[in-house]
Amino acid sequence: MKKIVCVCAGGCTSSGSQRVLEKLVSEVQQRGLEEQILVKPVGCHGFCEQGPVVSVEPAKIFYTRVTEGDVSEIVDSLSRGQVVERLLYVNPQDNQRLTTYDQIPFYARQQKVVLAKCGHINPEKIEDYLSQAGYQSLMKVLQQMVPRQVVDEVKKSGLRGRGGAGFPTGRKWDAALHAKITDKRYVICNADEGDPGAFMDRSLLEGNPHQVLEGMAICGYATGSDEGYIYVRAEYPMAIRRLKLAIEQAEEAGYLGNNIFGSNFNFHIKIKAGAGAFVCGEGTALMASVEGNRGMPRFKADRSTEKGLWQKPTVINNVETFANVPIIIEKGAQWYASIGTEKSKGTKIFSLTGKVVNTGLVEVPMGTTLRQIIFDIGGGIPNQRAFKAVQSGGPSGGCIPAEHLDLPVDYDSLGQVGSMMGSGGLVVLDDTTCMVDVARFFLNFTQKESCGKCTPCREGTLRMLEILTRICEGQGQPRDLEDLERLAKIICSTSLCGLGQSAPYPVLSTLRYFRHEYEAHIYDKRCPAGACSKLLVYSIDANKCIGCGSCARACPTGAISGGKKQTHVIDEKRCVKCGNCLQKCKFGAVLKC
Repeated sequence: MKKIVCVCAGGCTSSGSQRVLEKLVSEVQQRGLEEQILVKPVGCHGFCEQGPVVSVEPAKIFYTRVTEGDVSEIVDSLSRGQVVERLLYVNPQDNQRLTTYDQIPFYARQQKVVLAKCGHINPEKIEDYLSQAGYQSLMKVLQQMVPRQVVDEVKKSGLRGRGGAGFPTGRKWDAALHAKITDKRYVICNADEGDPGAFMDRSLLEGNPHQVLEGMAICGYATGSDEGYIYVRAEYPMAIRRLKLAIEQAEEAGYLGNNIFGSNFNFHIKIKAGAGAFVCGEGTALMASVEGNRGMPRFKADRSTEKGLWQKPTVINNVETFANVPIIIEKGAQWYASIGTEKSKGTKIFSLTGKVVNTGLVEVPMGTTLRQIIFDIGGGIPNQRAFKAVQSGGPSGGCIPAEHLDLPVDYDSLGQVGSMMGSGGLVVLDDTTCMVDVARFFLNFTQKESCGKCTPCREGTLRMLEILTRICEGQGQPRDLEDLERLAKIICSTSLCGLGQSAPYPVLSTLRYFRHEYEAHIYDKRCPAGACSKLLVYSIDANKCIGCGSCARACPTGAISGGKKQTHVIDEKRCVKCGNCLQKCKFGAVLKC
């Protein structure tokens, strides 16, 4: 049987996987092994922390952190039917090397539905997608179902929009199908993924673009549309390139274009590259951008399914939502609805980043707890630090503390603790993180990304940011906490779009669960996590200092004085809190408090 070597050509390209791929192809050709070994690029396998990753099919052998220097040994092992032991994943629990990826806890505890093909098929070859039942769901709806039946099937599945709001997808499609305007309808895929630390949509587009195209075409048939747009940020050049190639291949094969599968159904898809404005992830701003106008939200007098793009009925769903649709049609609404919770069906993809051992892309059933995601799959917190919080839902999400680690992750549960699902970003924070500074960081992001159209968002977030900055710098006043809460409530209730309405969430959630840190900054002029540099004081322990001078040589401002073999002293007025002295001292004499 031919052995297939799959090299991650998604996120692992940043760690050198392209060089590994080219070296493997060259090595196999030089040895004349093309009949025995096929080397192919695939999408993200998910385990980003261990990249570049290489898998060997059908044996499921999984190699981690592969370099060009490992290629010859891998090819040798393939020709001999052996395994390169040193490249296998080492389980930190027992230090055992695990041969296949389904043995690794990171994978064993996931349920890959939407990502099932990513990491296994070549995203640049439609033949690979077709070999995995690709476009069979589209053929099924065109040959066996009427639009009403397709909408009902999506309704029965319980699929909710994966872009953040969680609106029932079937209801949205139903509204578009029955819209009063009938001469023209549109389908838009929102791929404007702008959350810091989020890469779910990008990985899907790079690893399996045809699944998204198929979902859009099914939506077009179900809602009476013949034209679709994919709005993808220009910062995703690989995703755009693979989407363009996938559209060309699908049109050439007859899966997009006119008279698809010999039916009377026509569907064309265009790509619109966005300029990177975070606010364009909001539906009305996105449509304004597609129309060629500045991407600014507008008041929603009508839903987009009534008057959307160019005032025509429009369905907007995000990448992951559309990628679910072919699976629902293939396996049935009942099968899909059996996964997840009563009100949140199916699986959800998360990008797991921050202070966690196993960073990467994770897909789990709705209702999986935060503890299972962060500790069982994510491997817990590195360097034996303590878990402090997890920020979910992007820059407008909330920070969830340790007391809620057993919270099931679904739309309703996250809302009850002051956060939200968002598009699926999870940023893990440990005990070295200052929660006041975290709130300032995310508010700084949303304030800069505000389009400026409405006063509450434009001015209110700026005032909140000024207060947070003042607190982090030790200039906070007792009334600041009251002002923050008052401003946050006003902004949430009066802003025009979702950006402003949710921008204060990180502040409100940290005030709710970590108020003591705010109070320490304001009343004690102290940062409990030791992260806010302007509140730090560096000193030298006379009992530990041996006078080696390492700290003085590392100080950029000459704030440290002392003779050879004499106790050194830090001049607090000249100290810029850079921390160089702390890093250079080998004897633990430099103290930070």
